[in-house]
Amino acid sequence: MVATDCRLIILGPPGAGKGTQARLIAESLGVKHLDCGQVIRNEVSDETVFGKKAREHMVSGGLVPDELIIEMMLKRLSEQDCIGGFLLDGFPRTVKQARGLDGFLIDNGFRLDYIIYLGISEETAVSRLSARRYCPACGRVYNLQTMPPVVEGQCDCGGQLEQRPDDMPDTVLNRLRVYREETAPLIDYYSKSEGYMEFDGGKPGEEVTGDIVKSVLEGGRCDE
Repeated sequence: MVATDCRLIILGPPGAGKGTQARLIAESLGVKHLDCGQVIRNEVSDETVFGKKAREHMVSGGLVPDELIIEMMLKRLSEQDCIGGFLLDGFPRTVKQARGLDGFLIDNGFRLDYIIYLGISEETAVSRLSARRYCPACGRVYNLQTMPPVVEGQCDCGGQLEQRPDDMPDTVLNRLRVYREETAPLIDYYSKSEGYMEFDGGKPGEEVTGDIVKSVLEGGRCDE
């Protein structure tokens, strides 16, 4: 692990491996990995003021509004373990959220050092996601292509594996379409930034991690 004073975000379509890469990159760089979904779940579980508001939207089937997500994420970014650097996973998702993050960084004398974009073909995304299985008993996730269980169809804990509806091929294609429609403005917003970098998310995971960490360390925008 290399301790760096670095602030990054990771972007990419479903199936690009953002969650896995975010965890590995943050560990390699010695910065805090912040998963937006987990931050929201923690707020809801802890029944904070923000969490109660988020739950109301979630229970009614609506989306948590940008303003509330921004408030929750900026509150988390203000905590002590993020002062030495962070990698944001799942935030920002919209230009409005990106502008909220920009304002926070400017107000605190920081900058966004790198924007990491993982590209992936539609074919690879469908193949990867439709191969995922999860265990309802323990929550563990497998991939039949890259990380299969010891016993076919069975979790190592003994539970029976299932496929999430979101990982069905037709649903994956729809998720990719929605991603392109909703995220194109965000990619355009960040692609003009000095720290914007694109990587091939279709390569083996270890290669992707190595390419990103090397580029960040050699890029000169983070202090070691």
